[in-house]
Amino acid sequence: MSEIQRAKLILKILNKTYPKIVVPLKSRNVFTLLVSVLLSAQCTDVNVNNVTKNIYPKFYKPKHFVKLGRKKIEKLIKKIGIFRVKAKSIYHLSKILIDKYNGKVPRTFEELENLPGVGHKTASVVMSQGFGYPAFPVDTHIHRLAQRWGLTNGKNVVQTEQDLKKLFPKKNWNKLHLQIIYYGREYCKARECFGISCKICTSCYPKRKKPIKTKKA
Repeated sequence: MSEIQRAKLILKILNKTYPKIVVPLKSRNVFTLLVSVLLSAQCTDVNVNNVTKNIYPKFYKPKHFVKLGRKKIEKLIKKIGIFRVKAKSIYHLSKILIDKYNGKVPRTFEELENLPGVGHKTASVVMSQGFGYPAFPVDTHIHRLAQRWGLTNGKNVVQTEQDLKKLFPKKNWNKLHLQIIYYGREYCKARECFGISCKICTSCYPKRKKPIKTKKA
């Protein structure tokens, strides 16, 4: 089975398994989506949502976070990993949004990636989920699954993103990256499936007997 054939099969299984998809991170607007994605680094979506549900009703604009200041932001997000680093990024990017973009979140990858604490993956999520622009955010989980499913031999998330974009139609990207995340959490877990038990793995590689090792991003 070729990569293209595997991609078509995977897309079919994912669309059947998850015909409708819900964005896992709760947000009030594009700015709070940006903050939530930044907070989600090395942290679960559930934990982020539990913290932000007490923040966003009151604080949902850059000016709110600038007025709070770094120390108060730290107190609000202290249950999240590396909260001091994230608080610093949120404070400074809020100032930049006010000073440079009139309090609005910019709509280009380049401008987003120039904001403190915002990498390509975070920018991709904001572009796709916030603005509806075709993007394919790839994190370590998608990187692992793409290798396991024979869609890439990428040594890093950059190469994996490029490979996935070539294999799947652009119209599917925004929904597909979430479908892959949900499927990985539910059926193709790192320490349960090992590439030999879930429907996608057994469909793509029916003769695979040994657990597959994947390269870390």
